[in-house]
Amino acid sequence: MSKIKIDSPGKLLVPDQVTIPYIMGDGVGVEVTPVMQAVVDAAIHKAYAGAKKIEWKEVMAGEKAYNATGSWLPEETLHAFDEYLVGIKGPLTTPVGGGIRSLNVMLRQTLDLYVCLRPVRWFKGVESPLKRPDLVDMHIFRENTEDIYAGIEWEAGTAEAKKFYDFIHNELGVTKVRFPETSSFGVKPVSREGTERLVRAACKYALEHDLKRVTLVHKGNIMKYTEGGFKKWGYELAQCEFADAIASGKLVINDNIADAFLQNTLLRPQDYDVIATLNLNGDYISDQLAAMVGGIGIAPGANINYDSGHAIFEATHGTAPNIAGQNIVNPSSIILSAVMQLEYMGWTEAAELITQALETCFSSGRATADLARFMPDGQSLGTLEFGQELVQIINENRDEL
Repeated sequence: MSKIKIDSPGKLLVPDQVTIPYIMGDGVGVEVTPVMQAVVDAAIHKAYAGAKKIEWKEVMAGEKAYNATGSWLPEETLHAFDEYLVGIKGPLTTPVGGGIRSLNVMLRQTLDLYVCLRPVRWFKGVESPLKRPDLVDMHIFRENTEDIYAGIEWEAGTAEAKKFYDFIHNELGVTKVRFPETSSFGVKPVSREGTERLVRAACKYALEHDLKRVTLVHKGNIMKYTEGGFKKWGYELAQCEFADAIASGKLVINDNIADAFLQNTLLRPQDYDVIATLNLNGDYISDQLAAMVGGIGIAPGANINYDSGHAIFEATHGTAPNIAGQNIVNPSSIILSAVMQLEYMGWTEAAELITQALETCFSSGRATADLARFMPDGQSLGTLEFGQELVQIINENRDEL
């Protein structure tokens, strides 16, 4: 097997026989990850008649890694994702206590995976609280390395919090803190460079996928130099690097205040294509949009550095220990994340086979319990059985691509 390499920013060299590192994941990860692999393997074999293949290379993180090595995130795992460029992971437990605040955040920051990409669309047959969920088709570019992911905090009552307040009060003349003795403090960095590379990636993605609108979502009306800076620098980058596309009408750049945007997505979802936003806003937005089309169980995600080529695709849900081992968890999030991985690799035929299989299942009311219970005449399938059904549909596909 061979490794993926990068020829130039945004251009991968993907061998036909390729090694992909993966993290099984904790909790329900041990159920959804093997199902995803079986579905992906079937789609690749069907699409390319055996000419292409993935060799899955397991690397450890989370509880499995801690129990085996004493480390929640071994150096070998980071090295594997760095070396092989593209990988996928199941959900991971967040360590309790000191040390790593989040394994997901550490992976993203160590490899500088500055884009969290979350496409959101509706599948026919899936119940939604919206009258017209078919109008929801958005692609969220959430900044992955700044804002609260790089946030610095001082707890109320500590010497550090007092020192921080004394500095901003005495040296900078800040008088807005109403209860300084009992206040905690936080600082979030937002940079021009971080903004520019995110907005650049969003604009390129829009043009490559024939999506016309890129919307900058922010709270610049209140946080004028962080979120407001994001808006200002985003517009400047777009006007500088994509002037021709904007002038020709191929690309439209606009912006929305975050709270108004959340309302608008419910009232007029058809007005939005690609969303570029900061980390915290992106967290709220991606969860709301997922709920609008059926829930986080069918929400995929990717963490990408388009410059280096590094990408980790992931299930967007948690480890769900309360249902682990019961064969009822929905594997669609990691399956759809694998679809994104195949598209990123350029193996679009295999990706389309999986998407079609999911559409067939959902349209016929066959899904895992979380979705089937809301479908008219829905038939609930176990995790394993749902995966087997997808494989069967893929194998029976009559080359209609």
